[in-house]
Amino acid sequence: MTISREQEQREADLVAEVLASFGGCENPRLLELVSALTRHLHDFAREVRLTEQEWKAAIDFLTDAGRITTDRRQEFILLSDVLGLSMQTIAINNEADGDATEATVFGPFFVENSPGIEIGDDMSGGAPGEPCWVEGTVSDNRGEPVPNAHIEVWEADAEGFYDVQYDDERMAARAHLHADDQGRYAFWALTPTPYPIPHDGPVGRLLAATGRSPMRASHLHFMVTAPGKRTLVTHIFVRGDDLLTSDAVFGVKDSLIKDFEPQPAGTPTPDGRDLADQPWSRVRFDIVLADASPASRPPLAARSTSAAPTS
Repeated sequence: MTISREQEQREADLVAEVLASFGGCENPRLLELVSALTRHLHDFAREVRLTEQEWKAAIDFLTDAGRITTDRRQEFILLSDVLGLSMQTIAINNEADGDATEATVFGPFFVENSPGIEIGDDMSGGAPGEPCWVEGTVSDNRGEPVPNAHIEVWEADAEGFYDVQYDDERMAARAHLHADDQGRYAFWALTPTPYPIPHDGPVGRLLAATGRSPMRASHLHFMVTAPGKRTLVTHIFVRGDDLLTSDAVFGVKDSLIKDFEPQPAGTPTPDGRDLADQPWSRVRFDIVLADASPASRPPLAARSTSAAPTS
């Protein structure tokens, strides 16, 4: 479509007028943010020649997202996740630092005050699923052990649900532990299974309209903290999972794909645990923490809602 010079000027003048309206803002960072947002939104509308009907449909979409959002469901985080904005923000705020383990989406299912366990204990809390032995080390990117690092772990059960998605008050498939003085850790978890993000709302309709799946690749969440180190929020994924190339929230990174080695029933366990006739799996995840920088910010963990089913 050819746009006349007069029309281009009229549209540019409006952008300039809106930007000028923020001239009284005394917060430099807020001014930077709102000015850039205004420019990019207007550029988008002008590039696609947005119709009034399309803009109304977008407003209706956002209104629906607001209506479905509760203290147990955050549709706007879900929207950020499926548009890849969550992962982009993580990439910006977790720059590559040597061999440091890569970060990925935090997700909405972290809960503070998880049960504490000792090295070698079971974090499943009775949740259904195949047992999985998880072990590894925590070190810095100079190869030195990070003693007593704090490790939070959480995951979905074999039914594809996190504990907070059930109606009762259960707390299962989540815990925290500390590495030993050599940075070593180990615990029993569940072999991760895939599950869909909630897709019964406006974001689900967007996925369906654009031919995308709501499924997340199988994963186990970690958050690792230690004094002087950058907080790591990440997960590990199951090698061979068909969903690795189509994870709904773009959370998969090659470095985080691990071998969850299947163990036939009767195979001796590393700690002598008797699993009777139950098969199990094992995985090794060696964690490397980057040094904290003065400008580093704490993770958004604190999306520690009791439940907010997005990713």
